[in-house]
Amino acid sequence: MKEYLYNLVTDRSRGFIPGILKLFLFILSLLYGLIIRFLIFFYCLKPARLGVRVISVGNITLGGTGKTSLVEYVAKYLKQKGHKVAILSRGYKRKITSNEQPRLPDGQGAASNETMGDEAYMLSIKLDRTPVIVDADRIRGARKAIKDYSADTLILDDGFQQWRVGKDLEIVTIDAANPFGNRQMIPRGILREPLSSLKRADIFVLTKTNLNPATEGLKNLLKSLNPKAQVFESVHQAVCFYQLGRDRGSINRESFRGKSAVLFSGIGDPGSFEELVKTMGIKVGLSIRFPDHHNYSQKDIQGVIACSREKRIDTIITTEKDAARLGNLAIDDPQAEIMVLRIELKFNKDEEFHNRLLKLSVF
Repeated sequence: MKEYLYNLVTDRSRGFIPGILKLFLFILSLLYGLIIRFLIFFYCLKPARLGVRVISVGNITLGGTGKTSLVEYVAKYLKQKGHKVAILSRGYKRKITSNEQPRLPDGQGAASNETMGDEAYMLSIKLDRTPVIVDADRIRGARKAIKDYSADTLILDDGFQQWRVGKDLEIVTIDAANPFGNRQMIPRGILREPLSSLKRADIFVLTKTNLNPATEGLKNLLKSLNPKAQVFESVHQAVCFYQLGRDRGSINRESFRGKSAVLFSGIGDPGSFEELVKTMGIKVGLSIRFPDHHNYSQKDIQGVIACSREKRIDTIITTEKDAARLGNLAIDDPQAEIMVLRIELKFNKDEEFHNRLLKLSVF
């Protein structure tokens, strides 16, 4: 059902019946748009000011645009510059939703995929001793970060739709390969807000430009929507591999060049992951796609391993987001290597982006 709906909103399904369904979805999208516009107007009248620097990293569409990679990048850079950074996340798809807040991945607090959600948990592991506060109420989470960790800089992960929070910098990530889909709002398209909302942005970060370098048309569109915003280009770069369930010691990214691999992922944009693996000279024997934020079971992993055996392929590759959801599952086949691909975001002009971040150093 999810796949069928996705094909409808991306206009892959054609014909009489899909046309009727698209018309119905379009009517719903008009209603959704009216509600969203009202909420934006209402909450933006008097946003809450938190007394510290607030940087929002978000997007305007459904699907993977690379915002989590950008959150990691910004947090690392500001920490290097001496800021006390905390990340605020809603913990999407976490199973445990009590008010007990996970803290750091060093035994302080019940940090796990179930309590934090995959993206927040992955960030808590990768960003050494950076508080990642999970709370659907970002204002409450922000106050906790300030009180418990003396944070002077808050980064809102998926913060563009957090209209109640006053922000010092609004960063919107846009997938260069698929910026706005069919430019229709949910549920007829993938837009979470009308395109006019991009006027609120201070910075646009075009992601995955290595997969679609023709960005001039997109940049011109963004400039017409918001002439004051800066536009930066970035790429998702494969750094190294590490073996699932072992320490995070790196394995050279060239180790699998020329070999065949089975890929599996449950992320918003599996296509970009698959294309990135191919650019490394790895042959994709099979790619298995699960729904975004899929909670893996032992049966899922056994199925992936069985498929790799069937293909007579020993190397299996997945993403770091997926690895965050696989930690407690047993890999019962010693011949099956599940490798995790570490990806980092890189800017074409990082100095200009850094300078923009540092302008927030003084209130």
